[in-house]
Amino acid sequence: MKDSILHKFQDSVSEVLIRHKSMLDIISKYQESCAKVNRSIIKAATNCGCIHIDAKAQNIPKDISYEELKDFMDNHVSGELCDICRDKINEEMGHHLFYLVAICNTLDLDIHEILTKQCKNIETLGKYGLY
Repeated sequence: MKDSILHKFQDSVSEVLIRHKSMLDIISKYQESCAKVNRSIIKAATNCGCIHIDAKAQNIPKDISYEELKDFMDNHVSGELCDICRDKINEEMGHHLFYLVAICNTLDLDIHEILTKQCKNIETLGKYGLY
């Protein structure tokens, strides 16, 4: 398990995080990186136009079961990310993950353990986990 990509990533973050070592710096960089992820997705729609976001009220019939609900839910996105936008979003998400793991390191949390526990919760609770 110690050779997993998550552990390697967590160890790498620990080695290279020098300038923003304070928890306050890490939290502010984490928030900034989240904003950059959001901005890169928005720019894919508003600047590039490779995707289109048509957000509107979900059209859900009243007489369906909870199990059927996902068949009626729409993510409001059409189109496909171009290579440039995909690369930019990947880059910004990578930065975001970096600062998430930096928070884990500062608090002595194991990202692999967190994700493993979350996966077990999802598997156990399934669609009733209200995610």
